[in-house]
Amino acid sequence: MANMSQSKTPMPVLDPIERGKCFEEVAIGYTEEDAFNEAQRCLNCPTHPCVSGCPVGIDIPGFITKIKENDLEGAKAIINASSSLPAVCGRVCPQENQCEKFCVRGKKGDPVGIGRLERFVADNAKSSNSAKAQPNGKRVAIVGSGPAGLACAGALASKGYAVTVFEALHTPGGVLVYGIPQFRLPKEIVAKEVEQLTKMGVEIVTDCIVGKTVTISELREDYDAVFIGSGAGLPRFMNIEGENLCGVYSANEFLTRVNLMKAYKSDSTTPIMRPKKAVVVGGGNVAMDAARCALRLGADEVSIVYRRSEEELPARKEEVEHAKEEGIIFRLLTNPVSILGENGYVSGIECAVMTLGEPDERGRRKPVDSGARFNLECDCVIMAIGTSPNPLIVRSEPGLETTKHGGIVVDENEKTSLDAVYAGGDAVTGSATVILAMGAGKKAAEEIDKLLS
Repeated sequence: MANMSQSKTPMPVLDPIERGKCFEEVAIGYTEEDAFNEAQRCLNCPTHPCVSGCPVGIDIPGFITKIKENDLEGAKAIINASSSLPAVCGRVCPQENQCEKFCVRGKKGDPVGIGRLERFVADNAKSSNSAKAQPNGKRVAIVGSGPAGLACAGALASKGYAVTVFEALHTPGGVLVYGIPQFRLPKEIVAKEVEQLTKMGVEIVTDCIVGKTVTISELREDYDAVFIGSGAGLPRFMNIEGENLCGVYSANEFLTRVNLMKAYKSDSTTPIMRPKKAVVVGGGNVAMDAARCALRLGADEVSIVYRRSEEELPARKEEVEHAKEEGIIFRLLTNPVSILGENGYVSGIECAVMTLGEPDERGRRKPVDSGARFNLECDCVIMAIGTSPNPLIVRSEPGLETTKHGGIVVDENEKTSLDAVYAGGDAVTGSATVILAMGAGKKAAEEIDKLLS
């Protein structure tokens, strides 16, 4: 019988005070009863509007029907047909702006908790998509082991291609391991997903910097095609006074030290500042992650400084709510104009009070400096205002066409200006979402298959 409740089945979470002191996963996950109740809210609409909002085209009503039938293996098989990282996507994808946005139940209440159900299936079903396909004799090189690269690798390996992934860092996973904190995405989950790909025959080469250790042109000599999914790892700064002071981090560096290098552990050899008062500049998911990590490192006070109002915050609503519950302070309509220092170390930040003007070309109201100023005491400033694609690959390949912002130019088929070289994810778009990167990787795999077969 259908569950006609207008509210989602609540997601169990750790107590805010408890979780603010540790890196345990905040969202505990649905029980079997929770998942069944939420699955019953799905009406299995004949037009399946939710599927149109999924960048990798998962048969959402299909896998939810299997949950209703208590067939988790069948549900997992349906998801695996479209996605190689369901445990990841179920945790970090912004479903509210994608599949759930088009859910019919959302017209008069909450949409079905599609992401929560995907996570439940991924965590509890025993089946996997790790069977090796019959080799077809073709070889493909993939640059980067983030979401785009892993999605491309999984799709090609399932068709029998010999796939080699080249990763610059010592651990595969890209932004999934260096950028997203343990309390949102446990690293053992990422490792398990990567392991499934290696069981399919995907080879992963770590500590290999493409553009320095080897070039794209050199890879093309040994491989039939190349996919570039190197992400956007070059941090942006505001170019204001004081950014060179000790205690100023890019969010990329701060999160990499915490997540990949495990700097929060007592036995870690990776140095990191444990601030007393931290300020994080920015309003996206990365800013929320950095602020919540600073809190867990022992900060007495952590502030988010964002130049627009809460309505314009780009971070997921759930992440903003979790941050507020944990005591993160939101200083909105505020913009840094300089970072203050004493003896080479951060001592505070000078901020401008902003107002909102007319909407810009994207419909967002433009922040306007009111002229008023105030100082905010702090000993650590973390810049989380966006990233750009790393220029290393581009500099080593003069024929690779790029945009003025450093993104690789591709056509509608993810094809670059180089022969048999494709690209996707943040290396093309700049910083975006995990699932959009996966969609690009999957699309590129389809086009590579067309080219080589």
